[in-house]
Amino acid sequence: MNDTLQYIIEILGTFAFAISGIRHAAAKHFDWFGGYVCGVAVAIGGGTIRDVLLGTTPFWMTTPMYLICTAVALLFVILFHRQMKWLQNAWFVFDTFGLALFTIAGIQKSLLFEHPFWVAIILGCITGAAGGVIRDVLLNNEPVIFHREIYAMACVVGGLLYWLLSDIGLPQSVVVIVTFLLICIIRFLAVRYHLSLPTLRNIEEK
Repeated sequence: MNDTLQYIIEILGTFAFAISGIRHAAAKHFDWFGGYVCGVAVAIGGGTIRDVLLGTTPFWMTTPMYLICTAVALLFVILFHRQMKWLQNAWFVFDTFGLALFTIAGIQKSLLFEHPFWVAIILGCITGAAGGVIRDVLLNNEPVIFHREIYAMACVVGGLLYWLLSDIGLPQSVVVIVTFLLICIIRFLAVRYHLSLPTLRNIEEK
């Protein structure tokens, strides 16, 4: 059951993140192949780093489904771009869904490898946020985790909640749903109300 849930979450996260990456590529006027590459980078980047750290074969090398899923995301954007251009907030929603889903997937896989929860939370953050960093590097943008808006911290808070709910013995499906909702709510509220962590002060400033 856990393996099935893990697979479903990774597929959904792949689709959501792929659309997010393809959207950013479209904003830079990439061609279809460039959009696909960017979508793949976002969709598998974080999970690849996680699996390398876990010492296992990267998840996308075990089945072509993730690459196919990214191709479907590309086709979806190509076919429905006219309709989706009126839904500017949809891009942000896809990115947020991908962040939440991949954070949960990273935590679950780390726990399957019998790592402690603090390690699972870190790897969950890497799984969720690293793909966006790779995307931004490819597009020559400032990585989103360095923006003032809350991004990776949403993963940390979600991971802590996952730990707490698992510790009190709630069903896995409930833990996943509640964690997913919390990460999404944090991101939505942070962007809506311009919430952010304090910035570092330059030591040369008086």
